[in-house]
Amino acid sequence: MFTKLPELSKERAKQIAFYFFLILAVIIIGISAFYFGYQSGFKNPKTVTIENIINAKTDEELQANFGIFWEAWDMLKKEHLKGEDSKDQDLVYGAITGLVNSLKDPNTSFFPPEDSKKFVEDVTGNFGGIGAEIGVRNEQLVVIAPLKGNPAEKAGLKAGDKIFAINDKSTQGIDVNEAVKIIRGEIGTEVKLTIFRDGWEKPRDFKIARANIEVPTLEWNLLEKDGKELAHIKLFSFNQNAPVVFYKAAVRVLLGKADGIILDLRNDPGGFLEVAVNIAGWFLDKGQVVAKEQFRSGNEIIFRANGNEALKNIPTVVLINKGSASASEILAGTLRANLGIKLIGTNSFGKGTVQELRELSDGSKIKLTIAHWVLPDGTIIDEKGIKPDYEVEVKEEDLKDKDAKYDPQLDKAVEILLQEIKNKAQ
Repeated sequence: MFTKLPELSKERAKQIAFYFFLILAVIIIGISAFYFGYQSGFKNPKTVTIENIINAKTDEELQANFGIFWEAWDMLKKEHLKGEDSKDQDLVYGAITGLVNSLKDPNTSFFPPEDSKKFVEDVTGNFGGIGAEIGVRNEQLVVIAPLKGNPAEKAGLKAGDKIFAINDKSTQGIDVNEAVKIIRGEIGTEVKLTIFRDGWEKPRDFKIARANIEVPTLEWNLLEKDGKELAHIKLFSFNQNAPVVFYKAAVRVLLGKADGIILDLRNDPGGFLEVAVNIAGWFLDKGQVVAKEQFRSGNEIIFRANGNEALKNIPTVVLINKGSASASEILAGTLRANLGIKLIGTNSFGKGTVQELRELSDGSKIKLTIAHWVLPDGTIIDEKGIKPDYEVEVKEEDLKDKDAKYDPQLDKAVEILLQEIKNKAQ
């Protein structure tokens, strides 16, 4: 997912989009506001007097009956068992939460003041949790991607896993932020997730110990096959460190004169848009379109490659799967659209919207969906994802009795890359 960080210049803010799909991650803090709403009928209207309202706003063109809101307010305050003890501002925050939830957009969220600061801190640093990006797909809480080397991956969670319950509490109707809040906890304690995976007959419980989570950025190695040296670059996150570590890897690839590159974006949930643009610049001609930000007004902001083009003549293939989201999808999609680079694996997640973090007057924040990401060929990836050129599923039964390093998707990528190298030499 892309979430734009606060306190940036307007021009700079428009270049940054963060996390994902995200979808939000277990790496970010959930919110504690509760949902409020109760609708009265119209048969017995009454006048309700509400005092001490600050900055009340009216709009003659507003097509909504706010009378029933105040009826509900009055009823809750006067008759609910806890109404007398409830803070008026907490009810307002609950109402805003309900307002946001009514859009049915899992990527738009409200953060009261006490949570907004924690949100910003968590998306820019280390955090506690289980190390998994989670989101909502078809109204079901799912694992977008387990983060490499963290508890969720070690416990056996996989991209696409459906989370049916957290600590035996059903996730039906839960939003991402509430789920994150429950999953997070004191380091060393356990959280129980009830998981269902395609192909299973019934859900299974996973007990996962919470830990301090650190997101890896990149690792790479050389594969030797049929006399060719293939650079396997695995990008785990489009974080702030990614441009530097990718630069170092790219230089070593160039100095080593690798014959081809496998860019592995599997289980990479995304990060900063500017990082995707930066890495794309290693492959694309300067000025080529990486992606477009398309607003509901029809206006667009175009993001173009501005790199050194140093890798553009090296045969390359890209690996994706259902855990590839947001910035991963942008990079994979633009390389295929601009250069015809082949994609291998399974359909990506489909996180293709832009979020900005907007601050309200009291310090509250709304993470607001403002636009679609559009690939250079006009493709909108949101909800649909990107279909690979060569689809290779990795099924659990295929992994049984196989070596731990068995990776049919990587094997296919090697096969296709060797063919690309051969074609270029002819």
